[in-house]
Amino acid sequence: MPIQILPPQLANQIAAGEVVERPASVVKELVENSLDAGANNIRIDIENGGATLIRIRDNGLGIAKDELALALARHATSKITSIDDLEAILSFGFRGEALASISSVSRLTLTSRTAEQNEAWQVFVQGRDQEHTIRPASHPVGTSVEVANLFFNTPARRKFLRTDKTEFAHIDEVIRRIALAKPHIVLTLTHNGKIIRQYKSAVNDQQKLKRVAAICGDDFVQHALQIDWKHDDLHLSGWVATPQSTRAQNDLNYCYINGRMVKDKVINHAIRQAYAEHLGAEQYPAFVLFLDLNPNDVDVNVHPTKHEVRFHQARLIHDFVCQGIANALLSAEQFDFSQSKEQDNQIQEPQANYSYAPSIRENRAAAGRNIFSPHYTAQTTAQTITTATAQTTGNTSTARSEHTIRSKRSDFSPHFSSNPATPYFQHENVSKTEQKAYADLLQTEPHADVSLAPISDQPQNSSVLRALALVKNKALLLQQNEQFYLLSLTRLQRVRFELSLNAQTAKQPLLIPVVFRLTDQLEQAWQQQKTFFEQAGFEFVENLAQHRITLNSVPQCLRQQNLQYIVMSQLNHQFEEIHEFLTALCALLELADIQVFASAVNLLQEVELLIAKQNKIALNSLLTEIDFSPYLTE
Repeated sequence: MPIQILPPQLANQIAAGEVVERPASVVKELVENSLDAGANNIRIDIENGGATLIRIRDNGLGIAKDELALALARHATSKITSIDDLEAILSFGFRGEALASISSVSRLTLTSRTAEQNEAWQVFVQGRDQEHTIRPASHPVGTSVEVANLFFNTPARRKFLRTDKTEFAHIDEVIRRIALAKPHIVLTLTHNGKIIRQYKSAVNDQQKLKRVAAICGDDFVQHALQIDWKHDDLHLSGWVATPQSTRAQNDLNYCYINGRMVKDKVINHAIRQAYAEHLGAEQYPAFVLFLDLNPNDVDVNVHPTKHEVRFHQARLIHDFVCQGIANALLSAEQFDFSQSKEQDNQIQEPQANYSYAPSIRENRAAAGRNIFSPHYTAQTTAQTITTATAQTTGNTSTARSEHTIRSKRSDFSPHFSSNPATPYFQHENVSKTEQKAYADLLQTEPHADVSLAPISDQPQNSSVLRALALVKNKALLLQQNEQFYLLSLTRLQRVRFELSLNAQTAKQPLLIPVVFRLTDQLEQAWQQQKTFFEQAGFEFVENLAQHRITLNSVPQCLRQQNLQYIVMSQLNHQFEEIHEFLTALCALLELADIQVFASAVNLLQEVELLIAKQNKIALNSLLTEIDFSPYLTE
């Protein structure tokens, strides 16, 4: 068969297979055309689930007589004129395929009148022939489109239509989504002559909330947190349900990009991640979200039905959405929800003038991992102390190979000595589990001056400690002559954080600054603690007139921590001295899971260097003596 150009009628039917899936698809395309025409009052009449008749009437700009026939041609549109327009689309339609595709599988009548015309004109076309007839008609300014006998000439497609009730339910859902996106539009939906939905124009916030309640239900509105989150060209607004009102099915999810209904994987993943700590396995969040951004930063021309988009900076969008929702959920935890009901059930995120470092804006790697990712749970793996066993059994070959390995590690085996200074780390702030495991630590007498060295076959000085093994990823096993000690990695990491904060390490600018809304009580706490935050390396911008503070930079060692949780937790406590502030802060930190012996020794070396510079803690006070004698009796 030779290559040939398809006839226009056949090309239209192929396009119809992508655009017109069911009657709801027709309704969506035609209503979006009305919105693009500037209509603010749209009526949708449906008969028999849309299989018999779909009629859309609007009060938009209308179509001139000379353009009526052209409007039904394929790739004819008034939305774009050049490739530059395609890269910055704000209208719903732009391909010029909808009317041509619909008319190829139905009997379509288009009636329209512009304000400049004294009379209306009507064009009728049906089926594959696409022959049209134009005649005068009576019609106000605006447009009416009637789609009769859908799929009358494609029996296979008509056979796959569901019952009238099912098809109308899909149409109803399309109108619900449009009503949420365009609250100022009056929408009327009828079925078989009966009014089913009538959405009045919503102008102010209270009216918009009533429309949301009419579509999503009163329960959603009663537990909804309002979001108004901005950064540069990005703006996230809408409502998200509190974690207490999650749903057992994924049926209340409405997401819009520049007013367009979408089902985007990046956005959905960001929302799930923001809710990760609040949802169970079979729970789903409920939300109505609107993301507005520069149209040049998003491509909407990636799917036939335009349900999917592609972001130029997907990671930035992901983190922006995730952080905006997480902040709203955090606000719900910090404020009494019963009080929010008295304020129209809204917790509004403040709109701040953000600042950022332009040099790192495009560099996602510089920002670290997302701070709202679920807490990493350490996986404990049982490990045997092979080194100690080899030495106690006198296995010379094992000891020799171990000596070879340890010799290669000599570069990162630290040497430290005790210091008579009082431990700066406050033990009562560690977890209860850790306190139980190391309950006798505070009563342990300081040991002799010690230093840590790699294992060697040579006789060791009594002041030398040897690192033997990593015990269940929780502690280092150390030996000095015949005495053994455990060094908690958890406490060692906290000491490192505290010493790093004391040393005032380099600051890390945040990709997206974090805004905190302050109550009167929190504002008083902020006035007391802002000096402590500054000394610890945090950089805030105050806007007390609007009761908020903005976090722009943090100490580099805290970049991957949950900053919202840390700051709000600190503000909810009182501290008299900086050391109390730092101790409480370190107790809040999420600690890394150490699974490699070399990493544990590196951590110890890093702490040793910080101690040498600051001289604020005696490292030997962290050691817990282990007595193996009860297990060695015959």
